[in-house]
Amino acid sequence: MAAASASHILLTLAPLVLLLVLPQIQAQAPAPAPAGPVNLTGILDKNGQFTTFIKLLISTQVANQIQSQINSSSEGMTVFAPTDNAFNNLEKGLLNNLDNQKQVQLVLYHVTSKFYRQSDLLLVSNPVRTLASGQDVWGLNFTGQGNQVNVSSGVVETPINNVLRQNFPLAVYQVDKVLLPEELSAAKSPSAAPAPEGKKPTEGSNKKVPAASEPAPADDNTGAGGRLNAGLGFVAGLALLCMGVLS
Repeated sequence: MAAASASHILLTLAPLVLLLVLPQIQAQAPAPAPAGPVNLTGILDKNGQFTTFIKLLISTQVANQIQSQINSSSEGMTVFAPTDNAFNNLEKGLLNNLDNQKQVQLVLYHVTSKFYRQSDLLLVSNPVRTLASGQDVWGLNFTGQGNQVNVSSGVVETPINNVLRQNFPLAVYQVDKVLLPEELSAAKSPSAAPAPEGKKPTEGSNKKVPAASEPAPADDNTGAGGRLNAGLGFVAGLALLCMGVLS
């Protein structure tokens, strides 16, 4: 009987003991560490083959701008990262010929100010504005079906081949071509100026200058009449001379 009473008491007290001890156990357990800030260049570096894009992000200071917006924006961001091969396939000298402002615009053109899952890109309204968008659109167009999504700048089009990150607030997708906007593409460079045309002859320059008129030949009849008159004058003079001698 005593043993049964003791067991009954222990069963009654056990829940009370747990209620007292459990909060202390939970308090001693380490709390999960808060998620650190998202680091775009760290994600790219970890995946490799994005050395050129990382250098551009840093040299143009766009990395700092993106980093600040990623961790403060409620909309998140989406980055389309070209591989090193993508930059190597650009027209020779194109990247180096861009001044700093245009390099900044090129990098910003690969970033949207909203977080998009890959499936969301098929539902967007084209063109999608980028961080380079201002008064000009500088937008991207997305097409495809199923799991295949293509992104186009109007100059180049490429599929999204690899998802590097797809957790809010940042999505990062690999692209195998540099997304050149029409404003920066080689197709927009001015063509060579046409060679100047030869000077057209002025009006009347083709007209022939009339040759100097030659003196008209003497009229034979006029010459004969002159000789006749001279002869008659000589005869008349001779006659007068004879008359003077005789007188």
